Amino acid sequence: MNGTSTTLLAADMGQFWNFSQTADLLSRGFVQQSLIAIALLGLIGGLLGPMIVARQMSFAVHGAAELSFTGAAAALLAGVSVNIGGIIGAVLAAAVFGLLGNRARERDSVIGAVMAFGLGLGVLFLSLYGRVGTGFSLLTGQVVSVGRDGLIAVSVTAVVIVAVYAAIYRPLMFASLDPRVAVASGVPVRALSVIFAILVGLAAAQGVQIIGALLVMSLLITPAAAAVRLSANPTTVLILSIVFAEVSAIGGVILSLAPELPVSVMVTTISFAIYVVCRVVGMRARE
Repeated sequence: MNGTSTTLLAADMGQFWNFSQTADLLSRGFVQQSLIAIALLGLIGGLLGPMIVARQMSFAVHGAAELSFTGAAAALLAGVSVNIGGIIGAVLAAAVFGLLGNRARERDSVIGAVMAFGLGLGVLFLSLYGRVGTGFSLLTGQVVSVGRDGLIAVSVTAVVIVAVYAAIYRPLMFASLDPRVAVASGVPVRALSVIFAILVGLAAAQGVQIIGALLVMSLLITPAAAAVRLSANPTTVLILSIVFAEVSAIGGVILSLAPELPVSVMVTTISFAIYVVCRVVGMRARE
C-alpha cells in the first residue's frame, strides 16, 4: 500500500470514527447513563460467567434471555413495565431450569422444550401488540435509551446478584466441582442450583434490556470462555472474565457512538475478538 492509499484509508477511518463527535456524545447525560448501565452488566456478566461455564449452563443463559423476551413482550401487550415483565419471564424460566434440569444430561432437553414454548408465546404477544420496531429492540437491545429508571433497575439487580453470589459462592463451587460428595456432605445442591439459576435469570433479563435477547451471551458467556483459555486458577479466571466483559461492554458503547452503529454489534465483535486471541494464546501456551 502506497503513501496516498494509506492517507486516504486513515481519512476514511477518521470519518467513520469521528473522535470529536465521540467526545461530544460522551459528555451527554444519556450516554453516561448508558455507560454506567452496561458497565454494571459487564460486572455481573463477568462475575457469573466462570460459574456458568463450569456448570455447563451456556444454553440456560440463552433460554433465560429468550424467556425474558417473552415476559417483556407480554408486558408490552399488558401495558406495564417492560423491565419488570422481562425479569419475571427470565426468573420463572431460570427457576424451572434449576428445578427440572439439575442434572447435566437433562438440562438441554428441559431448556429446549421450555424455550420453544416461550418463544412461541413471545411471537404471539408481539403480533397482538402490533409494533414490530418495539419488539425488534427487545432482540437487539437499546442501551443508549436506558434512561434513569433502567439504570436504577440495573443497579439494584447488580447489588442483589453480587450480594447473593458472594454468600453462596463457596458451597456452589463445591457443588459444581463434585456434586455427589457435596450431597453426601449436606450441601443443599438443588437449592443452590435454583438460586444460581435465578441469579443468571436476573442478569439475562437486564442484558435483554441493554444488548438484546439474541446477544446476551456476549457478556455472560464469551468473556468467561476466553478467561478459562488463559488460566485454570478460579480467582484468575474470575478477574480476567470481569476485565474482558468490561472491555467489551464499555468499548462497544464508545466505538458505536460516532458511526451510529448498534451497540450490540460492537460489544459482540470485541468480545469475540478477545475470545479468539485468548484461544490462540492458550493453545500456544500448551504446546
